Amino acid sequence: MHFKGFCEKGLAFLLKLQENNTKEWFEANKHLYTAYILEPNRAFVVEMGEHLQALVPTINALPKVNGSLYRIYRDTRFARDKAPLKTHTGVIFWQGSLKRTRSASFYLRAAPQEYVIGAGIREFDKELLGTYREYILDEEKAKSLQKILDECRQKGYRIAEPSYKRLPKGFEKNYPYPQLALMRGIFANKKFTPDRIFFSEAVVGRCFDIYEELLELHQWLYEMTLHLKTV
Repeated sequence: MHFKGFCEKGLAFLLKLQENNTKEWFEANKHLYTAYILEPNRAFVVEMGEHLQALVPTINALPKVNGSLYRIYRDTRFARDKAPLKTHTGVIFWQGSLKRTRSASFYLRAAPQEYVIGAGIREFDKELLGTYREYILDEEKAKSLQKILDECRQKGYRIAEPSYKRLPKGFEKNYPYPQLALMRGIFANKKFTPDRIFFSEAVVGRCFDIYEELLELHQWLYEMTLHLKTV
């Protein structure tokens, strides 16, 4: 399937899903989800994956659910919101042998009102958070990350905000990059209103330009994940 852009009917489907978030409604309309969202997403992964190999030859671009495509069903076991289905869609391209959520990645997420293109790791799990904190105790590595994030911000990217209020154990009060020590994830992205680019092949070029600008951030995070001791 050749990628021709994302489908306007796909966003309309997500709007209806917001109003009818039940397994019964979804099963009755699953054919629309497949046609308007799943198949265009698969085609995008194939097309974008080929382009991304120019930046990261070992990138994982797998056009299947639980690969570069997310499941539509939510894991509600520990969530306050028990709505069974996600009302957004997205794709992810990750580097390395870790699970995609623990890996440096490029991504695109879309909802009826906006779509987001970015790179990073949205939220560190416990082990990865420990690895990250140990990694930035090396002030040269922290300095490098801070420079990358500052440059991203200057280019108009939205940057992850600190999640904690106190410096974690192991960091002295005079640590020169306290904001980094308060992070629970590292990412940078840009938001767009669904436009003619989103609904055309041109979105591949838009994504590539953003992924290329964020390559240094991606590489920093990938190198950090290589220090994870427990997989």
